[in-house]
Amino acid sequence: MHDTFVSADWIADHLDDVRVVDVRDAWEYDGIGHLPGAVSIPFDEFRSEAGDEGMLPGADRWRDLLSDAGIAPQDRIVAYDDEHGVFAARFLVTAELYGHDPERLHVLDGDYSAWSREHPTDREAPSPEPTDYEPTDPVRSPLVGFDEVESRLGSDTVVVDTREAWEYEEGHLPGAVQLDWLELVDADTRGLKPREELESILAETGISPDQEVLLYCNTARRISHTYLVLRHLGYDDVLFYEGSLTEWDQRGGETVAE
Repeated sequence: MHDTFVSADWIADHLDDVRVVDVRDAWEYDGIGHLPGAVSIPFDEFRSEAGDEGMLPGADRWRDLLSDAGIAPQDRIVAYDDEHGVFAARFLVTAELYGHDPERLHVLDGDYSAWSREHPTDREAPSPEPTDYEPTDPVRSPLVGFDEVESRLGSDTVVVDTREAWEYEEGHLPGAVQLDWLELVDADTRGLKPREELESILAETGISPDQEVLLYCNTARRISHTYLVLRHLGYDDVLFYEGSLTEWDQRGGETVAE
């Protein structure tokens, strides 16, 4: 089973073997400090812009970001933020969708605070040697589009809305179950809840590892975290609706309110 979420102690033991990416705002990276050797790639630099496909940043921009950061396609990457891992998850899912081996992608469990409480931080930015990072198609893509989502409504696929309850109540995909991504996070540690508790929450919501699971939110950020949690728990059949409700509404998809 792949340990997608790794502890600060694990990272400390493997700093020489991983490339660490800080996705917080640049002022936090410079002013507050960062993990030793971490490169800064703020969320705003890898979110979508006009002209990019879907919510992804565009293959050319992704190539430039990772090349400038000195990251190679074979590198093991650890990403972190200070928002319970949701922005770091978005970075890592983007990496997977552009062909990086998902077995070599990790989130700092507990975000930056888990590191800064017990490990030294740095203010010096590294000067990595640029690489020629080339995005590729993933070996197995979890992405589904509007038509594929629509065809699964009413089937055995478990459609999961990872937004807050009030958002779900205002309008959601027909038949979707609601699971706020933050329900999987421990408020005190800022990391994942214990495995047994996670499995219990998922079971109570009707999300089973022996079923196809389809995730959506508004703009694919929150589902990135839930996607990685499910993968961490050994779920093999998880689909990722990148367009989420933004595309669904634009294309006139049906929603229901509670």
